[in-house]
Amino acid sequence: QIMANIDTLDKSKETVIICHHGIRSMQVARYFDSVGFENIINLRGGIDAWGKQVDSSMALY
Repeated sequence: QIMANIDTLDKSKETVIICHHGIRSMQVARYFDSVGFENIINLRGGIDAWGKQVDSSMALY
């Protein structure tokens, strides 16, 4: 899905990439950097870490 839609994204805008544990999103962030995206943010630890460290009311799976 990412590759099919990458041309619709603005490379100059902040781009936040999230996955469950942060591994796949880091790979995507590196790819985005290699193709010219200027402001990439990867949620380290993914949504799982967010639920444990930031928002404990969030359901974990």
